[in-house]
Amino acid sequence: MMLPIIFAVPIMQLLVLSYTATFTIKNIELAIVDLDRSVVSADLISRFEASPFYILKEIKGNYQQAEALMQRGALEQIIYIPSHFEKDLLTHHAAEIQVITDAVNGSSANLMSAYSLNIIGKFNKDLLVKEMLIPRNLKHIDMPVAFWYNPELDYKTFMVPGILVLLVTVIGLFLSAMNIVKEKEIGTIEQLNVSPIKKYQFIIGKLFPFWAIAMFDLLLGLLLARFVFDVPMIGSVFLVIGVAAIYLVLILGMGLFISTISNTQQQSMFISWFFVVVFILLSGLFTPVENMPLWAQRLNLFNPIAYFIEFMRLVLLKGSEFSQVRHLVMSISIYALLMIGLATWKYRKLSS
Repeated sequence: MMLPIIFAVPIMQLLVLSYTATFTIKNIELAIVDLDRSVVSADLISRFEASPFYILKEIKGNYQQAEALMQRGALEQIIYIPSHFEKDLLTHHAAEIQVITDAVNGSSANLMSAYSLNIIGKFNKDLLVKEMLIPRNLKHIDMPVAFWYNPELDYKTFMVPGILVLLVTVIGLFLSAMNIVKEKEIGTIEQLNVSPIKKYQFIIGKLFPFWAIAMFDLLLGLLLARFVFDVPMIGSVFLVIGVAAIYLVLILGMGLFISTISNTQQQSMFISWFFVVVFILLSGLFTPVENMPLWAQRLNLFNPIAYFIEFMRLVLLKGSEFSQVRHLVMSISIYALLMIGLATWKYRKLSS
């Protein structure tokens, strides 16, 4: 069962997570309460119908019915168009529309509100031009927007490098964390300690197979990222492989240290899972590190995943050279030396 876990499961996770871990909000269930029933309100409704982000489920003439649907979770957003909307807009040049959004998920609510307000704003501008309230040739500031490094705003381009880091981290950390502690459970650790092999030979023999496995998973993941998800690998792939080799020494050293302080594989798994969850949440994969509280940003100084995710995105997506990511490479290298040194020292202490 270990071979499928080591090789097949990470690939399946990369394929599944890369398609599901998205920040794009689609299929928003929307109801429009139109009390005006005018040509102008119909024009506004048609714009929501034409949007690829919305599913117009109900057009109710009663707000209470739409609110009841939102209470049951059948709606995510309600657009309320009051009566005399067209009259107020054309006569008084002012009218109100209410946008009600289910904000149980705050990040999704912000995006949904931004979508609807953008549609309403475009409708308002077109209406002003149509009714000659503003001239068509009115001079305005042109603000072209350019999205560098991910011009299509494809979430997979942003997420796949980070998810690949998580997968090789989990493989390396969990396998190495269960390594020595398994010898303790089955009672063979003392036989290894009194054998003629040297300590560094024992450590290399225990960690090198998992290093090779994790590197193989990384290379296979890079191939999938390029040919399945079409991630633009602008920077040097050889630089990525070289730094990944150092990063895996860090992770394997951390797993070895956890293994030396644990007495059972269950203890080792729980400790490893605790650190993995904390590191993932602080890594910046899902939430920008800059938006976190100051104490969380300081904790990231001890987060190896945060260093390698930033490195992968800078090199693969922006094409950064070694001189531009030197600080990340140095941090990973020093961290790796400290971690493997601490793990080796702790093992010697227990086995002396």
